[in-house]
Amino acid sequence: MVYAADLLFFMQYYIQLTTTADSAQQEILIALLSENGFEGFEENENELRAFIAEKDFHEGEIQKIFTSLSLSYEKKIIQQMNWNEEWEKNFDPIIVDDFCGIRAAFHHPIKNVAHEIIIAPKMSFGTGHHATTFLMIEAMRDIDFTHKTVLDFGTGTGILAILSEKLGAGKIYAIDNDEWSIINAQENIIANDSKNIIVEQADRINFSNTRFDIILANVNRNVILDQLPFIRQQLKPQSVVLLSGLLNEDFDEVEKQARNNNLSILSKSLKNNWICLRFSKE
Repeated sequence: MVYAADLLFFMQYYIQLTTTADSAQQEILIALLSENGFEGFEENENELRAFIAEKDFHEGEIQKIFTSLSLSYEKKIIQQMNWNEEWEKNFDPIIVDDFCGIRAAFHHPIKNVAHEIIIAPKMSFGTGHHATTFLMIEAMRDIDFTHKTVLDFGTGTGILAILSEKLGAGKIYAIDNDEWSIINAQENIIANDSKNIIVEQADRINFSNTRFDIILANVNRNVILDQLPFIRQQLKPQSVVLLSGLLNEDFDEVEKQARNNNLSILSKSLKNNWICLRFSKE
């Protein structure tokens, strides 16, 4: 899953929608628009910009989303530009308590954190600015990764896979359905001198000969609900699942379907109406 505008560099024309919205409305819009083909977002204090390939834009469906939230938008066509360069200009380091710091190579080292991750900030989902990535990193602090086999489903920039190795995981599989996220993840894996991460392009969980101690899935509600049976099948006994990319109102349905797949909830954390859920296999 891509959180922002990597792909804009490779496509000729995109649609940019600009709307005035508070932080809570922005979080909901990002979730809904992500499920309708939008690939990039720029969040400001009271303004959200959303980007989608012109060929994928269906205005009738998008108008329904904005109307349901009592919001309007301005639309314009964007021509090709170097979006990665624009993102780098505005990328600030992220610090998750004293546990993990995320920075670009051109930043000074982050002091007083247990783990530091260096990324090429190309606005892929997973740079740490988004609440769900923050929640996933925060939750990983309380899990024993030592010598564990890990799946990072929807890896984006590869941050969660890289952190898994730093926490002692023995082997990590990182998959994403987006080619440019795979390229960015591979670049970041090299930048962090990670040795135990295997990156593959895939849109579903299907490892016939591998079972996992830990599965990390920071994607979205529909993908999670679709993949829960496969998540269950790929887990070892006494294993752990972390799920995010979910809004607080998604909790009841996700918890119900997880229970139907023999997954028991252990904890729930909340940030800006986004949630992170930790489950264990019964």
